[in-house]
Amino acid sequence: MSDLSFGSFVGLAALGVLAAVAVIVAVWLLTGLFHARSLLRRELSAYFLSPIAYVMLVVFLLVAGYRFSWTLEHLTRTGPRGIEYPMQYFFSILPPSGWRSSIPTIAIKGIFGGDVPEEVKELLSGVAFWVVYLLIPALLTMRLFAEERSTGTLEMLMTAPLRDWQVVLSKYLACFLFYIILWVPTLVYLPVLLNLHGVQFHPSWTPWSILMVGGLGAVVLAVLSALPSFGTAMRLVSLVLLWAGAASAIVGGWFHYHHDPGPRVMEVTAGGNIDPWPVLASYLGLVLAGAMFLALGILVSSLVRSQMVAALLTVVLSLGLLAIGLWRPQHFSQDFGRGLIDTRYVVFYISMALFCLFLTVRSLEMRRWR
Repeated sequence: MSDLSFGSFVGLAALGVLAAVAVIVAVWLLTGLFHARSLLRRELSAYFLSPIAYVMLVVFLLVAGYRFSWTLEHLTRTGPRGIEYPMQYFFSILPPSGWRSSIPTIAIKGIFGGDVPEEVKELLSGVAFWVVYLLIPALLTMRLFAEERSTGTLEMLMTAPLRDWQVVLSKYLACFLFYIILWVPTLVYLPVLLNLHGVQFHPSWTPWSILMVGGLGAVVLAVLSALPSFGTAMRLVSLVLLWAGAASAIVGGWFHYHHDPGPRVMEVTAGGNIDPWPVLASYLGLVLAGAMFLALGILVSSLVRSQMVAALLTVVLSLGLLAIGLWRPQHFSQDFGRGLIDTRYVVFYISMALFCLFLTVRSLEMRRWR
């Protein structure tokens, strides 16, 4: 018993040290981003002024909408053609089992102009979704450094009072934020996929619920205070308030919904008892995978001068990860699509993203010393 207590104490101490280190690193990075806020604002606004970004958004939503329609159709079916996890079907790349046995029939019907079989539609739609998904990071990152090099503005940027990691992180965060914005419209699918019926609010006030509501209020206040053109001190206060409010809302919400007895502040009624965890896990996987591919794209963009070459190389390297088996879309349907968060994939995505960002910084440093 004493050994267990000592081991628990050591584990808690280690977690405390890691948390302290994480807080120090986060504060350091946020301070650096605050000093580079003008560059971050410029890069993010450039996406909303580019027609390529809007074309990419439309194409992505069309493919995602097609996937959603097929997922909804199979969600209402019964028998072996029905599905248990809608997110597993939404992110699948291969059709249901048994499709290979009907390839000759499918080919004949397609050649002679008959109705396109369901298996062909499923195969094409799954492949189309992941092809578009792999193209998104390449198109978002191709201009970040390649355009600076081709127009000759990279040298001017290197002489700015910013460190190389601030430049890289500002550009990376801008494209990552726009990547998140691309997925925001797909949230309208969730009420249908989860069979949600309504949202109910209850005046349940506990210390954890007060912390959660207070944190959400602090986030809203931070966003509103950042809109006017206040001074630097006020913007720094807004940034601190934003992160403190987000942390309070997450911690308070977690303990409120897992430990507080009685009614919750907000309860969502659903039919069919569909588990919402596959949705959360799927979006977490997409965010982490996108972070990895965006970091790979920004690395390639820092090495070449042509935007088209940067996009093509990023796609080739992304497909290379798929070919050698380091990354496979199937695990989205097998793990994340079923609500299973495999730490191996999480560590792989984060480590690859950090490694590519580190190489990007080194690439800029080498160019500076030239």
